[in-house]
Amino acid sequence: MTTVDIPAGWPATEEEARAVQDELRARVLLDEPGPPPGTGRVTGVDVAYDDERDVVAAAAVVLDAASLDVVAEATAVGRISFPYVPGLLAFREIPTVLAALDALSVPPGLVVCDGYGLAHPRRFGLASHLGVLTGLPTIGVAKNPFTFTYDDPDAPRGSSSPLLAGAEEVGRALRTREGVKPVFVSVGHRTTLGTACAHTLALTPRFRLPETTRRADALCRSALREATGQA
Repeated sequence: MTTVDIPAGWPATEEEARAVQDELRARVLLDEPGPPPGTGRVTGVDVAYDDERDVVAAAAVVLDAASLDVVAEATAVGRISFPYVPGLLAFREIPTVLAALDALSVPPGLVVCDGYGLAHPRRFGLASHLGVLTGLPTIGVAKNPFTFTYDDPDAPRGSSSPLLAGAEEVGRALRTREGVKPVFVSVGHRTTLGTACAHTLALTPRFRLPETTRRADALCRSALREATGQA
């Protein structure tokens, strides 16, 4: 497990954080197809917090994209690096997520975030932020639609509908299990929405959420318990 310090010069106010978003948002690449689903490696990242103890734990779990077997995993813990502010959650998570990715023994391939990319009020959620900083292709797969609207997709697995900010499509509501609430997929960096949805379906053979997210969620919770003496 890697221990992380808050980086020097890390934003300390909402105004500073929004300025960083404005600067980095222009670097998001939306004209690349991304890696084909079911090939290479795909990595899930997730974080868990203990606000009372000022501890955040991040996990990165690499899966073989074809078999969904675990290839490598790593964790990192550190202090919480930013207050809780909707729309700025990436600033609480990025330092430890980057450390977990850096600690992997193999290249991560496409990275799947438990959250948002372009489906974000400022069009720059965690998946986009992480993609720009690392140069990796990234997507966001969220459990809820945040502030956006959508029509319920048809019941069969694979059905989808636009996730909308007014008339702008910022992602898709995607049905990963028949008759079960959809997930909300958006592009992060260096991929397309169609590819992001195809990866999400490839990663959900049995459950609503991607295997990447399920594995990373379990690992970061375990790392947090260990770091806080709750294991």
